[in-house]
This record gives sequence, C-alpha cells and structure tokens, in this order.
Amino acid sequence: MVFDQKKINFIYGSILFICMMPFVSPAVALVLGILLSVFGVKNAGVTKYTSFALQASIVLMGFGMNLEQVLSTSKAGLVDTALSVFFVMISGFLLTKFLKVDSKIGVLISAGTAICGGSAIAAVAPVIKARDHQISFALVVIFILNAIALILFPIIGHYFNLSQETFGYWAAIAIHDTSSVVGAGAIYGEKALEIATTVKLIRALWIIPLSIVLALVQKDKTTGKVKIPWFIGLFVASIGLAYLFPSLDTTFMHFNWLGKRGMVIALFLIGANISLAEAKKAGVKSFILGILLWALIGVASFVTLTLNA
Repeated sequence: MVFDQKKINFIYGSILFICMMPFVSPAVALVLGILLSVFGVKNAGVTKYTSFALQASIVLMGFGMNLEQVLSTSKAGLVDTALSVFFVMISGFLLTKFLKVDSKIGVLISAGTAICGGSAIAAVAPVIKARDHQISFALVVIFILNAIALILFPIIGHYFNLSQETFGYWAAIAIHDTSSVVGAGAIYGEKALEIATTVKLIRALWIIPLSIVLALVQKDKTTGKVKIPWFIGLFVASIGLAYLFPSLDTTFMHFNWLGKRGMVIALFLIGANISLAEAKKAGVKSFILGILLWALIGVASFVTLTLNA
C-alpha cells in the first residue's frame, strides 16, 4: 500500500498523540514504530528528532529524581560500570579479531555495547574516522538488539523474581541504549526506572575517557574530536534544581511526567528508524559479534548481581 505524504503525516501525528496517553507503554510504542518501518511508512521530517526527543526526555525525568538516592546509586554504580566497560571493550577486541569483522565496525559495536548504544557510536565514530556504512552497520546491530532487550529483559526479570533494585542495575549495565534501559526500567517499576536511569547515565559518562583513549591510539591517523553528551550535564542540573527548590515540587513532577511520555515518543521514533535493508547489509558476522558481546555482559552482570543480592 502506497501512502502520500499527507497520509504519512497524519499517521505519524496520530501515533505521536496517542503516545502521550498513559495506556501506551514503551514496548507498544516501539512495536508501532517497527511496524511502520516494516511497511515502509517513513517520515524523515519527524524521525530526525529521535536523538533530541531521547535526550530532552532524560533531562526532564531528572526533575523527578531524588538527589540522595542518585548519590547513593552513583557510588555503588561507578565501579560496576567501569568494570563492565573494560570487560566489554577487551572482549570486543578479541572477538572482532576472531570473527574477522571489520575493525572499525568492531570498535563501534563494542563501544555501543559497553557504554550507551547509539550515543557511544556517534561519539566514537569521528574519533576513529569511521565511514557512513560502518556507522550504519553498527547502529543497525545495536538498535535491533535494543528492541529485543526492551521486551526480553522485563520477562526474564519477572521469571527470576528480581527485585526492583537488582533489575535496575542489571538493565543499566547489560542493555545498550539509554532509551531501552529507561524503557525496560519503566516497564518493570518505578524503583527500577530510577536506578536504571541513574546508573545508565553514569555508564554513559565513560564515553569521554573511551573517546580520549581511542583518540590517543589513533593519533597518527585522525583528527577526530571527542563529542561530549551535553544532556548528561543538564540531567544532573535538573536533579539539583529539584533538590534546591522543593517548593516547586508540583511543577517538577509535571516536567517528570512530560519526560516519561517523551521517552515513549522517542522509543516509537527509534522503532520507525530501523531499516530492514540495512540490517541485511550489516552482515552475519557483525550481528554475531553484537549478540556475543551482549550475551557476555548480560550473563556476567546477571550472575554477579544475583549472587550479591
């Protein structure tokens, strides 16, 4: 079925509207986006705002977070995230060599798995001077695994009766992209959402040292610049404002609600951005690398967290 631009705009506008409704979950929004992509209903004028919608939503959600809880989680999560990043990057290097995957695609997939999915890939790509097709291959692998994680992780969590706290840490460490981490946390519960978001953003901070290390390794080959994710600083600022001005609690709760619904919209846009044609071109070995790295960090972090729970 062929849709003209007016019909496509109407479809996207309608879905964006219902995404603001409380009965639309993050998983439903993602599936709706994927279905549009499968049927070739694309609207580049809307989907180009995916990254902004995600980052702005995270900043707004910060207004609903408790500063004392954030500080407590940060102390506990810093070492865990550092170990996970080191583990994934080393494993990714070895598996890239073993599977004979393109080296730059291997670095991008490893960084996306280790830190924060698409954001890490976007930050690392100019540092290693990755080409467009290499970036798109890595993004396709990460996005597809993200979509699976958003649905699969809450099911596994409920099956093993994981606590909200344990699931929050596990999702933050083992799921690639911030959107899917937050989405999985939102599906599992409020406490899981709070912990998952905070630990995930601590993990995202490793973009900076990783990019610097890669820049030093590539110093004779590149003039790439380190891209610092601006939204992390604003997220911290929103938490601080909520703590400093408790009299505005009602207003901040509205901001927090808007952030949660914005996250649902971002997940819909992520689903709509997935390209089946690019997924086929990414190659089997790239997917195997992504799946193996994901399985390694997922199982290792699950075992560690459940044993220490």
